[in-house]
Amino acid sequence: MSERRARVWAGIDAGKGHHWAAAVDETGSTLWSKKIDNDETAILTAMGEILDLADKVSWAVDISGTSSALLLALLAAHGQQAVYVPGRTVNRMSGAYRGEAKTDARDAYIIAETSRQRRDFAAIDVPAQLAADLALLTAHRSDLVADRVRMINRLRDVLTGVFPALERAFDYSSQKGALVLLTGYQRPAALRRRGQARLTAWLANRSVRGADTVAATALEAAQAQQTALPGEDIAAQIVADLAAQILALDNRLKRVDKQIRDTFRGHPQAEIIESLPGMGPILGAEFVVAAGDLSAYADAGHLASVAGLVPVPRDSGRRTGNLHRPKRYSRRLRRVFYMSAQTSIIREGPNRDFYLKKRGEGCKHVQAVIALARRRASVLWALLRDGRAFTSAPPATQAA
Repeated sequence: MSERRARVWAGIDAGKGHHWAAAVDETGSTLWSKKIDNDETAILTAMGEILDLADKVSWAVDISGTSSALLLALLAAHGQQAVYVPGRTVNRMSGAYRGEAKTDARDAYIIAETSRQRRDFAAIDVPAQLAADLALLTAHRSDLVADRVRMINRLRDVLTGVFPALERAFDYSSQKGALVLLTGYQRPAALRRRGQARLTAWLANRSVRGADTVAATALEAAQAQQTALPGEDIAAQIVADLAAQILALDNRLKRVDKQIRDTFRGHPQAEIIESLPGMGPILGAEFVVAAGDLSAYADAGHLASVAGLVPVPRDSGRRTGNLHRPKRYSRRLRRVFYMSAQTSIIREGPNRDFYLKKRGEGCKHVQAVIALARRRASVLWALLRDGRAFTSAPPATQAA
């Protein structure tokens, strides 16, 4: 073992089953490089060996998700702070070093070297219990929504092949009554035999709102198709099964939404976030997860820049003022501001007035919404800084 250093930089190429860690000194020489199982005992052993190398260790990882959750928690528990080196940066930095090999050991070395040369990487904070709960719930909800969209697309595709008139008759993404109808009736002949009176009663017994309208629409579609298409029986079974799954998924989404709402409202700043028009509990929870600790943002412009709402210049020579959409930003944070801005313009108020002003200046819909989202980022940052709820009237100016 060589003499103890004043400082070393440790880079960790994180993975699901195992990590690879490498430690370098101030000259870039490798002092330690090993494979580490994603296990508490193995991580603690490697951490102790690296800490014995120097008085101070600077840690860097390339993944800040579930794969590195145990690693980051153990580092935080032992008073060690890690920074996040994006995978895109690691990939580009690899070209600056000798050789073309792609191995975990080389990636770990590049992560350590990159963190040694740069000081502007964001520190990774282990989320508090509330933030961790919201992160899991919002991710689970996103998966359920994606499953629902996939099932509805599959249902419409199968139904189009045997009963296109009924597929056109309803919007299955928003009409629960149409899905309830499909759990029992999927073929035109079956609908005609049932008749409107009995079909209305059947739907009403299953708590379908506007049962008479749904029954009349379905029978109109059934009268428009008198021909039975090949594969109708099997398709009917698949459609009924998909409709039942979508209804069950809707119930699961309602329970998850309630859990997110109850959990989010335990956040100390939930009332302030929800006071902004268009920012409900679901988007508010996604904002808390995506933004993290707001003390990390120097000002409102920094928050908007992370959300990808600030254009970046691409000037060269005498070409100036060449602004483009950024490529590196938080997609989740941008989605929160964009969706909340789009929701806020539905009702009368300052948000809608600003949107109409931008449209009047010649901006297209998306451009006007992005401009509004940028403005709302500044407003939300100021509200959270001052600890006050949103009001249409500006606060009274006080003397210094």
